[in-house]
Amino acid sequence: MNYFIGLDSGGTFMKAALLDSYGQQIAIAKVSAQVLNEQQGWVERELDDLWGDAKSAISKLLASVDVDASDIKGLSISAQGKGAYLLDKNGNNLRNGIMSSDSRSLDIVKQWQQQGTPSAIYPITRQTLWTGHPVSIIRWLKDNEPHHYQNIGAVLMAHDYLRYRLTGNIAAELTNISESNFYNMVTGQYDPELLNVFDIAEVWSALPPIIKPDELAGHVTDAVAQETGLKAGTPVFGGLFDVVSTAVCSGINATENTLNYVTGTWSVTSGIATDIPTESSDTSNQYNYVYGHYVLDKQYIIHDASPTSASNYEWFQDYLSQNGEFDHLENQALVSALPVAESSLFFVPFLYGSNMGLGIKSGFYGLQSHHTKGHLIQAIWEGILFCHNVHLDRMRARFPQASVLRVTGGTTSSDVWMQMLADLTGMSVDIPSIDETGSLGAALVAMVGVGQYDSIESGLAAMAISSKRVEPNPEHFQAYQRKYQRYLKLVSLFKEFEESI
Repeated sequence: MNYFIGLDSGGTFMKAALLDSYGQQIAIAKVSAQVLNEQQGWVERELDDLWGDAKSAISKLLASVDVDASDIKGLSISAQGKGAYLLDKNGNNLRNGIMSSDSRSLDIVKQWQQQGTPSAIYPITRQTLWTGHPVSIIRWLKDNEPHHYQNIGAVLMAHDYLRYRLTGNIAAELTNISESNFYNMVTGQYDPELLNVFDIAEVWSALPPIIKPDELAGHVTDAVAQETGLKAGTPVFGGLFDVVSTAVCSGINATENTLNYVTGTWSVTSGIATDIPTESSDTSNQYNYVYGHYVLDKQYIIHDASPTSASNYEWFQDYLSQNGEFDHLENQALVSALPVAESSLFFVPFLYGSNMGLGIKSGFYGLQSHHTKGHLIQAIWEGILFCHNVHLDRMRARFPQASVLRVTGGTTSSDVWMQMLADLTGMSVDIPSIDETGSLGAALVAMVGVGQYDSIESGLAAMAISSKRVEPNPEHFQAYQRKYQRYLKLVSLFKEFEESI
C-alpha cells in the first residue's frame, strides 16, 4: 500500500494525517498552534514555532503507526491563505509571521479605499483589499519597520514557508499567490505595476517562482528526515490554499448547482467557474467577487469570506461552559428547546473582523434579565449564520441556480445548528463524511503529483465520499428571514456608530 501525508496548518491546530491511496485516514496527529497577540490588532506566529509545530505533528503521526517511512510516497500542505511569512536575503527568518487575521494595516487600507485603489486594481487582480493581504502587511512594514522591509528576501505564505523548511526550496503556490494582489489574473503573472500602486516596488525581486498545487516542489532533506522520521528524498508538492482544499473535498464543481460553505475560523462560501467575466459582461451584480486559481486547470474558485464564523462561539467557551469545555449535547438541547428565531436577542460575530465594513466591533443587543444561557447560545449561533448568509446572498447572485450547500467545518457535528442553516437559507445542506478536509486535500494533490491518480477528479471518484443531507423546514424560513433582516439593520447601526467616532 502507498501512503501519503497531508499537513494542515490552521489557525487553531497543526495537523498531520496519514492517508492511504483510497483517501482513508489511517491516523492523525494534532498540535495546538502557537499564536501571538502582543498588541491590539496584531496576530503573529514565531516562524520557528510554526515549523516546530509541523515537525511535532509529523513526528507524533509517524510514531503512532506501524508504517515504514519508505511507503510514504508524497507529502503536501493545506494552509490558511494570505498573511506574510518573510525570509531575509540570506534565507533566514526575517521576523515573526503575520497572519491573515492581523489588522495592523487598517489605516493604510482605509487610505487606499479613500483614494479609490480597490476599484483601480480589481480589473487586474480580481481581489478586494483588506488588512490580511500580503501587500497591506508589507506596506505597513515599509512605513513602520523599514529595517525589516529593506531586508526582505522572499515573500511567502504559511504553506510556502513550511514547504521551504521541508525542502530548502523557495516557491509560491498558485491557488494562494493568485489571491495576493501581487498577481495579474489577466496575464497569469506577477505585475510590477501593482507593486507601484502599493508603493512597495522594492520587493519585486523577493516574489518567488510560482508552482501549481500538484507540481513537485522538492524533496525532504536529510536534516528534516532525522528530525521527523520521514525518509530523506520523500517528494513534497505545491499544496493548496485551505479554502480550495475544502472546496475540492466537498465535491463542488463548475457544472452542478452546489456551493461550498465552510464554518471554521472563517465564514467562507465558494463556487467554481470556468472563466472570469470581463467587467462589461459581468452583469450579475455590482459586487466585486474574489477570484482565485482553482486546483483544476482553466477553472477558478469564487468566494466570499470573513473571519466571522465558529471561532466567535469558541471565544465564549470560558463563559458558557463548565471546567473549560463545552458540553455540545447540552448546548444543542438548550437551543432546540427554544422557539425558532423568536428571541429579541442578537449577536454580531465580529470578534475577529467584520464583513460589513472596516473596524466594526462585536456585541450583543437586546439582552434582558429573562434571557438564559440557551438564549445566549442561540443568539451566537444565529449571528454566525446570519453573517454567513451575507456571503451566501452575494454568492447566490453570482450562482442563481444554486440549491445545495455542501458544508464542511466543526459545526457540522451539530444537528441543531445544521438544521438552523437549512431553515434560514431554504437550501438543502449536504455534509460530506470527511473530518479533515485540509489534510485530505493536501494528500490528494500529492497522490496526483506522484501519478497515483491522473487527475483530482479521478482521485475523488475512487474515494467515493458519502454525505448526509439535511432538508429545510419551510415553516421556519420566514421567521429566520425576518430576524435576518433585523440583524442587517442592527449591523448598519453598528457601522454608523463606528464611523461616527
